[in-house]
Amino acid sequence: MADRVTVIGWDGSPLTAAALSALGAATLVAGAAHHLALPEVPAAAERVRLGSVALAARRIAGHRGTAVVLADGDPGFFGVVRTLRAPEFGLEVEVVPAVSSVATAFARAGMPWDDAQVVVAHPRTLRRAVNVCRAHTKVAVLTSPGAGPAELGLLLDTVHRTFVICEELGTEREQVTVVTSDKAADHTWRDPNVVIVIGGFTAAAEGGGWIAGRDPGTGPRGWALPAELYDGELGEGEGELLRAAQLARLGPRVGDLVWDIGSGSGAFAAEAARAGAAVIAVDREADACARTEAAARRFGVQTQTVRGSAPHVLENLPEPDVVRVGGGGAAVVSAVADRRPRRVVTHAATRDAAELIGRTLTEHGYRVECALVQSVELDTRAWTEKERSVVFLLSGVLPDRAP
Repeated sequence: MADRVTVIGWDGSPLTAAALSALGAATLVAGAAHHLALPEVPAAAERVRLGSVALAARRIAGHRGTAVVLADGDPGFFGVVRTLRAPEFGLEVEVVPAVSSVATAFARAGMPWDDAQVVVAHPRTLRRAVNVCRAHTKVAVLTSPGAGPAELGLLLDTVHRTFVICEELGTEREQVTVVTSDKAADHTWRDPNVVIVIGGFTAAAEGGGWIAGRDPGTGPRGWALPAELYDGELGEGEGELLRAAQLARLGPRVGDLVWDIGSGSGAFAAEAARAGAAVIAVDREADACARTEAAARRFGVQTQTVRGSAPHVLENLPEPDVVRVGGGGAAVVSAVADRRPRRVVTHAATRDAAELIGRTLTEHGYRVECALVQSVELDTRAWTEKERSVVFLLSGVLPDRAP
């Protein structure tokens, strides 16, 4: 095992005394090609091209001597330190950090970034990174080959954002370009790059923040907010208790794309977006689309509204993670299930309709649950009944895609 492992961050600035000391004593140096070409790398040191960090870690674990790993930016921030410290390698590391590429990108843009979301886009996580860009107004994307600015722009499709693309930060080839998301696919971008994605409705900020990223305390406290916060315009199937149950069954989260079909007042769409998910709200009525957009603005969240009749309007929408079907019955549920979201939730007014929807979900391979939800609203001044609601709540979970 290596006697000593030092991880050195590199941001294009001159190396610190601590970094030079560690590098001068190294008998093995791992890094990218531009790191291994640095004049400070000892000529006699074994050089390891850093492709797979896990493979390099095995080489370092079997090395007898002093090892140095060079990495761009801060190696502890979405960097190699996590892999090197994995228990299977048994390595104890010292870290000499540098300015992270995210911090450098925002510095080049002249923008604060304590309110930004930061995501990593690999081909396997690209979709979720795009969903974060849909849902949030300021996102830094650490890209990779096959999941770069062009792919981000293509998947955002009709959701328009501004891209600040920072290529090869800290090198002589560094370049910062500002384009709209729909133009990003028209160029070939050099790796490595960081993309700052900006846009969408932003609620007025009051003072400074207290937590990095999105403030979880924005807006009123609680879930399934009362009708008066939606101008008293809640439609059938949008009651507070039913909405709370639907949200609980779907569990929207950051990185998800939620379809809300039959958005009505926009109550469900707004509250799914408050959980950090990206939301596409669908309704055939122009007034419903307008109410949904107004609800999103009221709570300072991002939603995309699509006017049209389901199931036909669903054909060109991006793949959902979870779906609420607020109207349309078994035919819409069937079209949704064909797209294989992880979870589907809907409701029915009669047992016959509930059984038909349940059979539809079962035939598509979903595990189905159904509950009869009854709520009685009371006037607490006299403890008399004001309103009664009885509805069948159905949910389907796709076992091979759970959770």
